[in-house]
Amino acid sequence: MLLRYSSSSVTLSHFHKFHRKRSFNTSSKIIRWRPRDEYKLNQPELVDRITRILVLERISLLNRLCFDYSDEILDAVLYKLRFNPNACLSFFKLANKQQHFRPNVKSYCKIVHILSRDRMFNEAKVYLNELIGIRKVASSSGSLVFDELVRVYRDFSFAPVVFDMVLKMYAEKGLVENALIVFDNMGKFGCKASLRSCNSLLSNLVRKGDSQVAIIVYDQIIRAGTVPDVFTLTIMVKAYCKDRGVHKAVEFVREMERMGYQPNVATYNSLINGYVDIGDMEAARGVMKCMSEKDASCNVITYTALMKGYCKRGKMHEAEKVLNDIKESSLVADELVYGVLVDGYCRIGKMDDAVRIRDEMLSAGLSVNLTICNSLIDGYCKSEQLDEAERIFLGLKLWGLKPDSYSYNTLVNGYSRGGHISKAFELSSEMDQEGYVPTVVTYNILLKGLCNDGSFDDALHLWCLMLKRGVEPNERSYSTLLVGLFKVGDYEGALKLWKDILARGFTKNTITFNAMINGLCKLGKMVEAEDIFLKMKELGGIPDDVTYRTLSDGYCKIGDLDKAFQVKKQMEMEGISSSVEMYNSLISGFFTSRRLDRVNDLLVEMNATGLAPNIVTYGALIGGWCKERRLDKAYGLYMEMTKNGLTPNIVICSTLISSLYRLGSINKANFLLQKIADVNLLSGLENLSTPCGGDHAFRKIAESLDETAKRYFLPNDIVFNIAIAGLCKSRKVQDARRLFSALLLRGFVPDNFTYCTLIHGCAAAGNVNEAFVIRDEMLANHVNPNITTYNSLINGLCKSGNLERAVRLFHKLCSKGLAPNVITYNTLMDGYCKAGKMSEALKLKDKMIEGGVAPSVVTYSILISGLCKQGDTDASMDLLDRMIESGINPTIVTYSTLVQGHIRGRKRISQLYNEVHPKELSSDSGSSTETGFMEPLCDRAMIDAFVMSEAVC
Repeated sequence: MLLRYSSSSVTLSHFHKFHRKRSFNTSSKIIRWRPRDEYKLNQPELVDRITRILVLERISLLNRLCFDYSDEILDAVLYKLRFNPNACLSFFKLANKQQHFRPNVKSYCKIVHILSRDRMFNEAKVYLNELIGIRKVASSSGSLVFDELVRVYRDFSFAPVVFDMVLKMYAEKGLVENALIVFDNMGKFGCKASLRSCNSLLSNLVRKGDSQVAIIVYDQIIRAGTVPDVFTLTIMVKAYCKDRGVHKAVEFVREMERMGYQPNVATYNSLINGYVDIGDMEAARGVMKCMSEKDASCNVITYTALMKGYCKRGKMHEAEKVLNDIKESSLVADELVYGVLVDGYCRIGKMDDAVRIRDEMLSAGLSVNLTICNSLIDGYCKSEQLDEAERIFLGLKLWGLKPDSYSYNTLVNGYSRGGHISKAFELSSEMDQEGYVPTVVTYNILLKGLCNDGSFDDALHLWCLMLKRGVEPNERSYSTLLVGLFKVGDYEGALKLWKDILARGFTKNTITFNAMINGLCKLGKMVEAEDIFLKMKELGGIPDDVTYRTLSDGYCKIGDLDKAFQVKKQMEMEGISSSVEMYNSLISGFFTSRRLDRVNDLLVEMNATGLAPNIVTYGALIGGWCKERRLDKAYGLYMEMTKNGLTPNIVICSTLISSLYRLGSINKANFLLQKIADVNLLSGLENLSTPCGGDHAFRKIAESLDETAKRYFLPNDIVFNIAIAGLCKSRKVQDARRLFSALLLRGFVPDNFTYCTLIHGCAAAGNVNEAFVIRDEMLANHVNPNITTYNSLINGLCKSGNLERAVRLFHKLCSKGLAPNVITYNTLMDGYCKAGKMSEALKLKDKMIEGGVAPSVVTYSILISGLCKQGDTDASMDLLDRMIESGINPTIVTYSTLVQGHIRGRKRISQLYNEVHPKELSSDSGSSTETGFMEPLCDRAMIDAFVMSEAVC
């Protein structure tokens, strides 16, 4: 350090003398060592001064220098002292503590290189971690950091090990894109990735679902000369299972064995998981047998993977066998094992068994954890036993547990699905107060509940509130809104939102495409749905099982089973196994098209694939046979269902009771209603004594309902609605009216369905004036009639010959905030045709299309029937051609109508024969009343659908 003395001529003796005097005389002038004009130092001089102080380790002297920390000074000091890591570290720490200064990326890269050169890896990792944390936000940051590390490496000519460190750190943090940038370029600088870094990169690629990329990276690793270990092989088995199928993973394992590698238990577990994912439980068992032959002991993870597979397939008996195998071995089943079994039973609605397994776990000395409680809450919600779900939720504190966001969201979802929107909002508010800020998941649940409840305006208000609170909507949010628009019949609004969704970049998202396809399928727009499906693949989207199931279900609903099975075949060719839900749709489709001989074949096929019927399967079968008036088959399936441990739900109970009413068995229907009511509030019904007689099957069902009712009562308003609907179906409208009046005196609050049922019953019986009186009562009680209500009124007016009044009511719908649907148009069209006003009917069809409502097979059948009755067979044939061109397949009823018209007009029917013969349409594929273009047509379908679903939800 350059210092100045006050006199250059002072001798040593004089100096000592002066020093002694100074020691005793503190008032004398002090001779100081002081920096020379520090404020006048230029940057090179300042850097030189700082480096000298750092080398001498006299850090405190830096405080006497007059300078501000800057990127230029820090970088210059680091470069000058690059071979002195301790000095660099001291200065970097000091710079990092400054209030108004933070080191930039360049400085971080320099210190990391400097520390790594001297093998100070722990300190280097700390700053590398900070650097990655700072630059984590943007995807381009990986390239920025790497480029700067490269520049420093070229300047310093040392520490290539930094590239391996940053590779591993990126991989561990899940920043695989940044890690790949490093991996692809580090070889250019003489650095080869270590095996640990490679394994970390491969593992995180597989975890993120980039198995194909993992396979490519693995090939690069091998070509670079890195020798894999058993951990590498296990990771690659997972990758092959997910990307190229388990068979490829097996080939890979065999190849590694030939090269001298010995798979461990984790490798075999990965193979078992691969087979479990594709539902091949026999092959999964085969892997366990192979493990035994090669002295590789199974662990708890092995058995748990197998158990998950059986639970996923609904084979709970086999899953329990696995639990017994664990008990018989030297292994100990833990909470995770029991949790898998509890969750499996919850998923299929067997809540008694789920509770039994939980209690067995407690008896084994284990404690209930939050995951198990959440499974029980979810299971009870899905089984529509919200009281039990609440009990588990409120009882968490007794187990020393605290509900998490999943617990809250699960119960909010249960309330929302059950139509208890107010409770759902109350719980979400409580969730917020407990410190769990509602996320986009919570908002999505509430949005869906409001849309399902028909409160679309409230859903839009919630959407705005969500945006105001800074919650960014995701693809599920947009999908929910899309479904809501379809539900309220706003086809144009749905198309507009769909374009906005694509513009926002959700072009490869399966959820949004599924929502759009589902909405179009529900409108019967199968051509448009297919177009969206093709667009999805064109944009790089990957259809999943829901996509294919939705398309198949759409075709089932319009009775095109051939197309439905084509979709199923295409799905299986893509390597996606058919699910229980897919088979449920096909079963319903067979009943819709009345191909009853194929139902049993489908059940056999379903069983052969290892799938067990669930509650929805039995609901479809029981509902189908009830519509066919085959109560013997419906009773048999009900008993099979209860024998298999499934509890009848609201839909199944209401289906049986509604069918009994429809078939005139009022006595039995009332008796079953009494069974499922929690109190004796149905004393207004007649014949409540035991009506079993010699009907053994009915007696068994009644007894089973006794047991069910002990823990699962239907709400009284649902019971009342079923009773009123049943009486109306059996044409006892006056009895229904009397019961309705009696219930009002007991405090019953009727809903939209109650009024709609009575209005439909009165209108169908020809008592239109009474139907309008009920409509007025409905309005007076502040219950807004929906489009179904007005469809019943329009139908009643048409039937009673009041066509002009029906037309006036039709034109008033817009002013009431309602949009006519396909049933509205079909009903009025049928009225025009029966009045001989074909030109008006055809104009209405054109207006229907302009309004965005797609004509159905019923629409065309009505018009063809009307034209044939007028003797205009040429026009009816033209309409048939247009029907086929629009992608709607005629039914046997359509062709039968045309044949009758040709016979009456003495026309040739050879052309019709050529049309019908190749289609192999069965004579029982539908009757006039079932397909809907005769009088009861749409209304019967409408009210049946209501009794099966909306009435009891």
